[in-house]
Amino acid sequence: MPVFDDGQSETEIPVGVVETDVLVVGSGPAGSAAALFLSHLGIPNIMITKYRWTANTPRAHITNQRAMEIFRDLGIEDQVLADATDHALVGDTVFCTSIAGEEIGRIRTWGTSPAREADYQLASPCLTVDIPQTYLEPILVRNATVRGTQARFSTEYLSHTQDAEGVDVRVLDRLTGSEYTIRARYLIGADGARSKVAADIDLPYQGRMDIAGSMNITFKADIEPYVGHRPSVLYWVVQPGSNVGGIGAGLVRMVRPWNEWLIVWGYDIDDEPPTVDEAAAQQIVRNLLGMPELEVEITGTSLWGNNEMYATHLQNGRVFCAGDAIHRHPPSNGLGSNTSVQDSYNLVWKLAAVLRGQADPSLLDTYSVERAPVAERIVKRANESSREFVDIFVALGVTGARSEAEMIEQIEERKANTPEGAAKRAALVRAMELKNYEFNAHGVELGQFYRSSAIVSDGSEPPEPVRDPDLYYQASTVPGSHLPHAWVGDNKRRFAMMDLAPYDRFTLITGVAGEAWAAAADKVAHELGVPLTTVVIGPGREVTDLYYDWAKLREVEESGALLVRPDKHIAWRSGSLPADAERELHDALASVLGRNGI
Repeated sequence: MPVFDDGQSETEIPVGVVETDVLVVGSGPAGSAAALFLSHLGIPNIMITKYRWTANTPRAHITNQRAMEIFRDLGIEDQVLADATDHALVGDTVFCTSIAGEEIGRIRTWGTSPAREADYQLASPCLTVDIPQTYLEPILVRNATVRGTQARFSTEYLSHTQDAEGVDVRVLDRLTGSEYTIRARYLIGADGARSKVAADIDLPYQGRMDIAGSMNITFKADIEPYVGHRPSVLYWVVQPGSNVGGIGAGLVRMVRPWNEWLIVWGYDIDDEPPTVDEAAAQQIVRNLLGMPELEVEITGTSLWGNNEMYATHLQNGRVFCAGDAIHRHPPSNGLGSNTSVQDSYNLVWKLAAVLRGQADPSLLDTYSVERAPVAERIVKRANESSREFVDIFVALGVTGARSEAEMIEQIEERKANTPEGAAKRAALVRAMELKNYEFNAHGVELGQFYRSSAIVSDGSEPPEPVRDPDLYYQASTVPGSHLPHAWVGDNKRRFAMMDLAPYDRFTLITGVAGEAWAAAADKVAHELGVPLTTVVIGPGREVTDLYYDWAKLREVEESGALLVRPDKHIAWRSGSLPADAERELHDALASVLGRNGI
């Protein structure tokens, strides 16, 4: 069997063994993104999945600013936008008794409110969009393979053993039934919430799986007259009797506007799983839509469990896990696929640096240190958001109702010109406001701050939040922060700050008074054998501060400098130009790469 090194040439090696630098298990958002990043950086890799193709159900869909920035960095933003539902159409999340029935209320979501739009525009060159996983995964896989990934579908991970030099991974070709070994220097397990790779390296977890049951029903029906005037991706239906026991509540989610949809409704996971045939699925759809005569095409049903589990350590030796393998949670906040892509974005540049001899292998230890806290935060936030729905039910008065008729009566009471009706309306205002923690949690989406040996502290701490840190993102250049966004350029071109710091290198950003950093950076790059580019921002230079926003954001003097990692986090900063800029920059970059003393 041949060994594939760069996607172009092959060399004969012993039958039954394939060799590569990195093997990726899984083709979901984490796996396909990892493969794309590896190939973009020129690292030979193989991606395997036991399935015959990519996702067959819409699954993840909200794609936030941080993920869109990564796609921008990799040059595929336009492809994603071409298949996505635009930002302007994602935001009027509706709560109602049915799609055709009465509204209980709306909340402007994903930064579409006039009160929040500026926060989102100021934080990033990209905006949140909606792209179902069925559309996103093929884009990632296609671009990965075009750039060099060897993709193997219907190929199942069985087991692995690792030694000081690499990992032997036993895989099964599910078409032929034959087994063979892939020899990789590193292994990435991106094989989902029931990851076998994670189990094989015995990752430590907190929390538990399957805390609640959910069913998906996908269907096609054109209901544009009922939703086109209030465009959103989410319509929450509170309808007693519409699901299996308890409070009747279901989610009608837009897949493609306005004729492809997905319904999510719950069941008691401790009971026998429900069986829903074609007729029953159609009835559920018609009930939640409030359209008893609607022609509906059911395209699928599936059961899944809500989880509340995260890994506290993400790797073992030469094996790493990413995506749902390390953070398992309900879809609340739309964090799953976004965080999965970011996991791989953090890990892959480090693997590339080690494989090229630019960094000490200790750099890889920072993956767990930096990303495990993120996994914990999003799992807790998503589950808390899911639980916060009960406040709406309490406000409506349905949690204590003993029958379907009583639930309906309680919901109707919100209309009454009575003290009870007024109290219910006031409670609904508070309950809907609380849902901002799910639908406008900008700080959770963008506020990742890293502390590790791949960050060189200058002794400063992130600024004290001036607003709620879950709801609001606060930019900073304190080492560990993400590079703040500002528009820069010249009279012909406009760039986002992130465009100046591509994924294939380190970038040093300074001002006109700090031009001496450029010579220092050239020498450091040569000494350490690491790609490092200097960008000078100021009048008369290739990049100018178009709106003078960068001067307000950089938090260092014009002669100071920011060292930006490939993943756009600030690795180190100098407040001004020191006497020995070359030495200070050399020591900082060497420290980031685990090469202290060089």
